[in-house]
Amino acid sequence: MTTVVSLINMKGGVGKTTLATQLAHAAYTDKLRILAVDLDPQSNLSQSIMGPKGYAEHLQSGLPTVVQIFDDYIPAGGAIGAPRPIDMDAVIVKNVGYLRDTPLDLIPSRQELSRTLKNPTGKERRLAKGLSRVGGRYDLVIIDCAPTESILTDAAYFASRYVIVPVKPEFMATIGLPLLARSIQEFQLENDDHEITIIGLVFNHSSSYSDGPEGRESIREVRKLAKGHRWPIFKNRVKYSASYPKAAREGAPLSRTSFAQYHVIDDFHELKDEILDALGLER
Repeated sequence: MTTVVSLINMKGGVGKTTLATQLAHAAYTDKLRILAVDLDPQSNLSQSIMGPKGYAEHLQSGLPTVVQIFDDYIPAGGAIGAPRPIDMDAVIVKNVGYLRDTPLDLIPSRQELSRTLKNPTGKERRLAKGLSRVGGRYDLVIIDCAPTESILTDAAYFASRYVIVPVKPEFMATIGLPLLARSIQEFQLENDDHEITIIGLVFNHSSSYSDGPEGRESIREVRKLAKGHRWPIFKNRVKYSASYPKAAREGAPLSRTSFAQYHVIDDFHELKDEILDALGLER
């Protein structure tokens, strides 16, 4: 069965896209078939995986994106023709990993996705429906979510079985967590046939600042809140490194990023292994 996990935090700037991108890259090194889904109109995941140039070329080509999944059709091309029913194979960008023929596919996003927020009625299940058509092809689907509650959040919930919550250990680190807890609780009250489990919080972009008084206090606050909700916290952390933004710029996994230090690569792979174990994925 395909495992679907969403990365969500109602607070922005916590490194969701960094974690989603590198988790997608690292997971295919374990021979897992991966589909990454960009569910944020800002499209940072798309640019991080495809590279800025490759993503710009994709948009210029007029190829479908996740927008068409919510519209439920592919618009006609040029001055002739007619809209076509949604075709997931047309939306998915195949073998988009850094190395040729790597088992990493992508459903990219674009800014026009924000249009679906203006008329959300009946769209919340379309992503889940689309993924169900291709789910058997993948071992793991990773959904990168926007940091606000909307129809896109509900779409991620309907499509997912698990949630990972990246948290940056800084002032107001917990601000998005009560919002997320309430969001999931309300969703499950309204949809008691669909179960969602938070499998863990990840301290993301930890730095020397995190070792200071304010960072330690933020971590204590997060741990206290997580304990109250019975949310696990992953043992391994994503420590800050300039290699992460460089990897996004190069559209590369950490292991292929220029001048990335071995300890940064090894630390992330330890977190990747911990996450895949929590998801019950065999490699």
